[in-house]
Order: sequence, then structure tokens, then C-alpha cells
Amino acid sequence: MSTTSGPGELGAFLKARRAQLAPQDLGLPEQDSRRKVAGLRREEVAQLAAISVDYYTRLEQGRVRASASVLATLARALRLDDDQQRYLYELAGKTDARPRRRRPAQRVRPAMRRLLDQLTATPAIVLGKRLDVLEWNAGAVALYTDFSQLPADGRNYLRLLFTDPVIRDMHLEWEHDARDAVAALRMESAANPDDPELARLVGELSVRDADFRTWWAPAPPSRTLTR
Repeated sequence: MSTTSGPGELGAFLKARRAQLAPQDLGLPEQDSRRKVAGLRREEVAQLAAISVDYYTRLEQGRVRASASVLATLARALRLDDDQQRYLYELAGKTDARPRRRRPAQRVRPAMRRLLDQLTATPAIVLGKRLDVLEWNAGAVALYTDFSQLPADGRNYLRLLFTDPVIRDMHLEWEHDARDAVAALRMESAANPDDPELARLVGELSVRDADFRTWWAPAPPSRTLTR
């Protein structure tokens, strides 16, 4: 594989890959009308990757270059295997096949841990920047779940809010709370646009949940009517 590939080759790869995928395989609603293209439409890929259709179109046309975070969400949206992901990053001109920069793991100070233990009558959790559940007390275990029994990458409040029906039902105003959580994650994404772990979280939830796809995707630009 060439290391001098340009944006046009990346666009050709993206088009070829989306032609291989069926909407129903990715949890997208089936359309009644006859499809004019094989596989996924550009709009559907953009929806799954939580990016604008205009941006994705320009990416396929070779008019923009993708950041590491966009590549990560596209890789998940298009269900790329390891070899395909390596090729994707190579075509995008990345020196490494995957984004390797990892932020230091967040730690809870001992004083905060002691405070949690003192809150015997109040369920409490401590969230990190990506809304990861860093610490919790016994009340939170009784109310939510035993976080210690979840895999490390599963201890994320936003993921649980969208994918765990029990935790979802605990929120009387789920949509309001979920939108607030998405807004908080968007602020973190703006501050750290190349965080690969955050990109993987966004990509996963974009594929798994239609509400998340809708709320994360940027709003279409307003149009001014002229006479």
C-alpha cells in the first residue's frame, strides 16, 4: 500500500466501503422508496458518524482532510476490520495506523473518596471528563448498579444512559437529562477534538442509538430567504 495516497483515494475507499453495507445491518430504518445507489447513502454514513452531510460529501470528494477523531467514528460507522482501519489511516496520511495518544487516566483524590463514603444516605458518583464513572458509594450501587462488576470501558454514564434500559427508566425526564449529558460531552469534544477514546464512544453510540445520532449531529445551517 502506498504511503503517498491523497484525499481522492480516501474518498474512493469510503465510497466503495459504503456500497458494501446495507442499512438494516447497521440499525438504520428501511426505506420504502427504491434506492438509487448500492449500500449506504452519504446521508446515512454521515448520520452514523455524527458528522454533517456536507462535511462527509467534501471528504469523499477529496476537498477536506479528516481528523483522527473523524476517522475513528468513520471506522466504527463503516464496520471496518483491523486491516481496513490501518488502510483508512494510511490513506488519510496518518503516520500511525491508529490514534495512539492517550490522556492520563483520571484519578479521584483520597479526600473525595472519603467524602463519598461519608454520604451514607445519599447515592453519589464522580464523573470524569468523558462522563466516565470514576468512583461511587454504596448508595449508588443500590440505586444504579454495581459499577465494579462492569468492564472498565463500560463504566460510562452516557453509555449507560442510552443503552441500559434500567438506568434509562430511572430518569423521569430522560430526554432532558440525556440531552444535557450529550451537551456536556460535546463541550469536552470541542476542548479535545483528537481524543480517540471520546471518538470511539461517540461512534459507538451513534451506531447504537438514533436519538444520540440526532442530538450529536450538528444542526443544519439556517437559510435566509430573499425576495
